[in-house]
Parts: sequence; structure tokens; C-alpha cells
Amino acid sequence: MHHLALTVTPQEEPAPRGAAARGGGRRSARWCATNALVAGMTAAACVLAPPAAAAPGTFAYVASPSDHAVSVVDTGTNSVVATIPTGAQGAPIQVAASGDGRRVYVTERDSGELSVIDTGTNTVVDTVALAGTPESVAVSPDGRRAYVTAENADQMSVIDTTLPVASVVATVSTGADSIPNGLAVSPDGKRVYVVERGSGELSVVDAATNTVVTSVNLGPGVTEPRRVAVSPSGARVYVTEIRTNEVSVIDAATNTVTTTIPVGDGPNGVAVSPDGKRVYVAERNAFRIAVIDAATNTVVATIPGVVDPTELVMSPTGLRLYAVRPNGGGVTVIDTATNTISGDMPVNVPTGMALSSVPGATTATCPTGSALTGGGFTTTGPAPEYVSSRPAGNGWQVEGQNTSAESISLTPYAVCTAPAP
Repeated sequence: MHHLALTVTPQEEPAPRGAAARGGGRRSARWCATNALVAGMTAAACVLAPPAAAAPGTFAYVASPSDHAVSVVDTGTNSVVATIPTGAQGAPIQVAASGDGRRVYVTERDSGELSVIDTGTNTVVDTVALAGTPESVAVSPDGRRAYVTAENADQMSVIDTTLPVASVVATVSTGADSIPNGLAVSPDGKRVYVVERGSGELSVVDAATNTVVTSVNLGPGVTEPRRVAVSPSGARVYVTEIRTNEVSVIDAATNTVTTTIPVGDGPNGVAVSPDGKRVYVAERNAFRIAVIDAATNTVVATIPGVVDPTELVMSPTGLRLYAVRPNGGGVTVIDTATNTISGDMPVNVPTGMALSSVPGATTATCPTGSALTGGGFTTTGPAPEYVSSRPAGNGWQVEGQNTSAESISLTPYAVCTAPAP
């Protein structure tokens, strides 16, 4: 009997310089040679099986309205691995992903719809008709609700994603001429924050009742707030203001502005690090990213050379920040440890992006003429958040996902009877 081993190394992003590479490639070869000798076979007769399905990993889903498509980018290589057409009338604008990585939601400005993408097949599996022109989209932490703003309808649509066909179950009015734009959901899922660039306010929506419980006046002179982000603790809410070149800091317990932070020209996208210690702001007209110390509410660094940054997306580990650049023609990858540009994703006129940790499965298959008698798997790195190991035909399959770790390695092996001579 012998083992066949296969190593899969999903990687959200490149390991930091100087870090030892992790993976089971050498271990697979060692197992193959050892077990071949035990079985009385030559090492050359023990062949590693190829993957039977997509491996788990973290991918960027990037909207490109000019291409009427969403590009799927492998964050380990920054290369496009798939393109998902959203229809000739689609014009995808903004993107959000469910927490389990199985669904990606895309607002389609021209068709007035929300496209639902299955990340296992990278295909559009559903569309939801919306009132008005959809703009931003956010998903609740449990993935049961998607929220979409419509600027020209002065409302936010609430979509139930658990129904056999995703459907709008409520609409929340944000007031006449409010022009709702960016939105974010609190970490506990109880509040939805909606930026109103027409009224200069921030609406706070109770997610249980789908009603506006209060509106926060962002201060005198605020005429065009754009994007919003919530700290991981849920205690602070950050709103960018593109005209006054400020970031408003709101206390979520009192729904009041506690301070404003001066930043560079044209602040738009905003993101918070997973530990809540840093806030990043896209200074669109200054071609740079501002780095704010959340403890002191001051800008402590700037990252230059980012042409036309609009949206910002933080990786689950906090090691990488992604800046969407519509007129810059791509997505800039930033190393947050050094505040330097580390890479670029080539996507045509991108407008929105989300990261999705996609579950996947691989199988080690017995050679022709042999039969499966057992199997299992090994893993290196952090323990997967989800893992399943089972027989699959004449081989052994392991399926896994890890949304928070930087990289994992899952190695299935099949225990097989020796092939007939």
C-alpha cells in the first residue's frame, strides 16, 4: 500500500519579506518516496494527483463597468484568474462579499439591479431588481441581508439573501434630496450607517426594524460626505467629506461627532485596520493615502504615488490595503507594515472591490488499477476555520476555508492498494 499526497497552499497575499515559506510541497515528495519504498515500488511510480477542484484561497472581486464584468484576481499573485460577465446593460459599480465567502454582491448602475455571484463557480446565479440607480452595497455579518443605496431614489433597499430567490423585503427612506451614497454595517449587525451626500448627514438605521433611528449632522460646511467605515469594536464611525477635506469621527454610543480630522485633497474611500489602531483614507485629488492614528485622531503618515484612489479595502489580516483607481487603471496593493506600494492588479477602469475567502476542495486520487482503502489530510499553518475530509470516488478529498489566516496548507492523501504488476 502507498500514500498519494497533494499540497494546496491558498494564500491571501504574499508572505512578508524574510518570512520562511510555508507549504507541503517538499513534504508531499518525501511521503511519496517513503511510501513507495515501503510498498516495494520505485519512487517514480508514486505520482502526485492534480487538484480536482479550485483550491481555497482569497480573491479580489473587482467591478469594471466599461467591461460589463467583474474581474477575479488571485491576491497571492495579483493576476486575473477569471472574468465574470454581468450583461451588456450591467455596468457593475460597487462590490460586497458575504462573510462565508460563498457569495459576492454587485450593484449594476445601468440595469438597476443587484447581481449575485457564486464564488464556487464564478457565475452570476441571481439578479435582484432595485428601485432607482443602485450605488453602494454592504452585507450583514451573518450574510442574511444585503443593503443597497439608490442616490436618485433617496432610499436604501434591504435584500433577504436567504430566500430561494434573493428579494427586496424592505426599503428605508432617507429623506427628500438626501442622495444616499456610501454605507456600512456595524460589526454586530444591529446598525446600518448611510452617508447622505445631499443633506450632509449620516443616517443610522436599526437593522431589526429597518427604520432610521437618528440622523447625525456632520457639521457646518459639510456638503458632500462620501464613504463610511466602522471600527472593529463598533465604537467609532468614520465618514469622509470630499469638499471640506475632513474625516468626521462619530461616537456610535451617542451618535455625535466627537472630532474632525483634516486630511488631504478629495478624501473618498476609508478603511480601518482589523485591530482598530489605524484608519486609512483615499485622498483622490492628492494621489495618496492618509494614515490616521485612531488613538490620537491625527495623520501620522501618507502613502504617495497612488493615482486617483477612490475605494479602499483592508485584507482580513491587516497586512495589505487595496486602493481602487478608476482613472489610474488598476488596484494598488499597499504593504501596511511599511506603508509602501508592493504591487498592482491590472483591471480596466475599476470602480469597486471586495475580498472573498473562497472555500475549495482538492482530491488525491489512486492510480488506475489500484483501489482506495483509506485516507486523510494534514495541514500546516493555522487550523482552518472549516474543514471536511472524506472519500471521493477512488480518492480522498479535503475541503477547507480560512478567512482570517494569511495562508494555510491542506494536504489530502489517499491510501491505495498497490497497482497490479
